[in-house]
Amino acid sequence: MATSNGKAAQGEEGKTPPPAGSIGGYESLHRLLEANLSPELFQEASRLLLGLNCAQPLEAISLPDATTTLAETHNFDVQAFRFSADKEFLRQPRVVRVGLVQNSIAVPTTCHFADQKKAIMDKIKPVIDAAGASGVNILCLQEAWTMPFAFCTREKRWCEFAEPVDGESTQFLQELAQKYNMVIVSPILERDVNHGETIWNTAVIIGNNGNIIGIHRKNHIPRVGDFNESTYYMEGNTGHPVFETAYGKIGVNICYGRHHPLNWLAFGLNGAEIVFNPSATVGELSEPMWPIEARNAAIANSYFVGSINRVGTEVFPNPFTSGDGKPQHADFGHFYGSSHFSAPDASCTPSLSRYRDGLIISDMDLNLCRQIKDKWAFRMTARYEMYASLLSEYLKPDFKPQVIVDPLINKKA
Repeated sequence: MATSNGKAAQGEEGKTPPPAGSIGGYESLHRLLEANLSPELFQEASRLLLGLNCAQPLEAISLPDATTTLAETHNFDVQAFRFSADKEFLRQPRVVRVGLVQNSIAVPTTCHFADQKKAIMDKIKPVIDAAGASGVNILCLQEAWTMPFAFCTREKRWCEFAEPVDGESTQFLQELAQKYNMVIVSPILERDVNHGETIWNTAVIIGNNGNIIGIHRKNHIPRVGDFNESTYYMEGNTGHPVFETAYGKIGVNICYGRHHPLNWLAFGLNGAEIVFNPSATVGELSEPMWPIEARNAAIANSYFVGSINRVGTEVFPNPFTSGDGKPQHADFGHFYGSSHFSAPDASCTPSLSRYRDGLIISDMDLNLCRQIKDKWAFRMTARYEMYASLLSEYLKPDFKPQVIVDPLINKKA
């Protein structure tokens, strides 16, 4: 359990070691700074790290007692913030309340697969209830939320967690979506029963009426060392769809796609106002990139980004290697959570806990997207015809890079 300053409660005489994944006992860098800097220094550090929204520090939102009670009872971090936009004369504010959920698995990976899946659903239910009690309009869960992130093991038995688009997890969420009038983005391991039982890494978009709006399949598959998710599924075939929901136009850039700027660009070209990045990534591999990539995408494409990462260390029955030169091991590393929102004006929220389950909520005025487009004119000043010409040439077998060599480099004196 964390204290009010985001630091884990210590045992007698402070001898209890800090929780795994914490920063010296603190849940996040933001909370560490808040607890150890003077108010004046903390305000300035926050301005540098989080930016300003409409020239003001991001505003925290008070949540209903029902939400905070659920968070205390089930021990998950909950935070809420507001992104504002300038007042307009011809358009009313378009405020939508959006939530992100991060969680650890609920039982050991040695348990029966059905028990693992049910335990995760039971664990997630109170968090979704908290989002519903807070009036969240759109909620996104983490990548492959129904299972441990077992793709590091390269064992095919984990394929049993795959399910059809309209399978058990979708049915579970459809009821909650309808109950809370909420759009839910559900990233799962999909089994395409109509095409030879093919497996995909897929986000199912469930409408606020409980209907399935559509799906998006992961565009980019990591091949880092011998960690290769194509052992299970290949690159998706759904393009860069943007889903027009009752609350706004959303896209889903699943996990590894965040490392590809053109992937972010494509969702923007298709009109996304919010792009979710449900992920599963560990500290040594990617944490320095985590606060940068999504924020940069929000700036470059003039939309909001919701970044979600699971938490905890998942230990598997059989040791495996990860192509990093280290001996075989039974876990992939610590999933560091730190879910957060980024806005098109370069502001962003503090992150959720690095080691606890969490729900982060944001009110965002979607008018900010157009306002930033007008201010910076990134779309107008882009040179798409030039980029398209280069990419077209690059795809040809006889492509030659446009490199101009200094004629004096190798000339003898």
